[in-house]
Amino acid sequence: MKKRKIAIVTGSRADYGLLYWLLKEIQKDVDLELCLMVTGSHWSREFGSTYKQIEKDGFCIDEKLKILSSNDTPEAVTASLSRAVQGFGQALKRQKPDLMVVLGDRYEMLAAAEAALIAKVPVAHIHGGESTEGLIDEAIRHSITKMSLYHFVTAETHRRRVIRLGEEPGRVFNVGAPGLDHIVKTPLMGRAQLEKELGIRLGEPLFLVTLHPETLARESRTTTKALLAALDFFSGATIVLTKSNADPEGMRINRLFQAFVKKERLHAGLFASLGQRRYLSLLALCDVMIGNSSSGIIEAPAFKKPVVNIGSRQKGRLRSACVIDCVATRNSIAGAIRKAMSASFKKKTLQAKSPFGHGGAISKRIKERLKRVPLKDVLMKTFYEK
Repeated sequence: MKKRKIAIVTGSRADYGLLYWLLKEIQKDVDLELCLMVTGSHWSREFGSTYKQIEKDGFCIDEKLKILSSNDTPEAVTASLSRAVQGFGQALKRQKPDLMVVLGDRYEMLAAAEAALIAKVPVAHIHGGESTEGLIDEAIRHSITKMSLYHFVTAETHRRRVIRLGEEPGRVFNVGAPGLDHIVKTPLMGRAQLEKELGIRLGEPLFLVTLHPETLARESRTTTKALLAALDFFSGATIVLTKSNADPEGMRINRLFQAFVKKERLHAGLFASLGQRRYLSLLALCDVMIGNSSSGIIEAPAFKKPVVNIGSRQKGRLRSACVIDCVATRNSIAGAIRKAMSASFKKKTLQAKSPFGHGGAISKRIKERLKRVPLKDVLMKTFYEK
């Protein structure tokens, strides 16, 4: 029997981490053939050349789509999007997959879905139905939903939202957040090993900071300066910062982070990419996670960690009681950090529950669905209105 060939797209360290265990599940399944398409910031030195980690993890990269420009202006991102659509069109012609899997809401995934739509390759979308009101990702995510045939969502709220967009209920599966599989399956590193690998002493309190642009607000510089000014209130803290992603103004955030670490901090480090194991190990050890990353909304609550979420980037997402939302001012951020470090709030986080399911077998459930979903005569969709 012919193997079902599944193309999976990854465009950044973030989505690769979420897809890792699904890639492993498909790779070891004798009835499936994995076709891995790698694009976006994976090929950028600025963002850590993370394609190397993919190869180190034992995956063969079948398609290398190098699309990024040397800057991150809206014009440059638009040009990258254009190159991505063309590149995916050519890759699909070469590989001829039976099904394409995309995750999330970045423009690379939009390009992949557009090319698949034209090439008549069915698309399965992970993390649809969510809301991030402060980002262009909001529109991209729902656009991908309408170009996809199958949907793997992370919560019942998201399942209902995808159905309201006109998708057939029988094709929308509430499986939970696949990134949570790491919490069960990935062996974490201890403090001493992390200190050795990162080259800094991880004293207490330990802050893990990840900040990305708010692509609709255009206030990245102001937000970053407010965050760094707030961190100055905590002179005794160890601060581990990860570089921003490849969204417009991400490089500006990175430059401000670099200046902060170089000039102001003795116990601070900035990393282009920590890799999934080191990142999750830091998340397990840290006292507070700070910034506006989706990992503060999805993964951190699974570790029972206090999270300070800044600004509107994650506005609209489901929330755990671990999350403290604040506006992007120095005093608001500093106050939220103090609250997160308080004994009463730490006690609250220990009782909090994640709204995104429990890890361990989420990726396996997705893989089993991918093996069984019909692919013949499925491209014509009817708008579901019941």
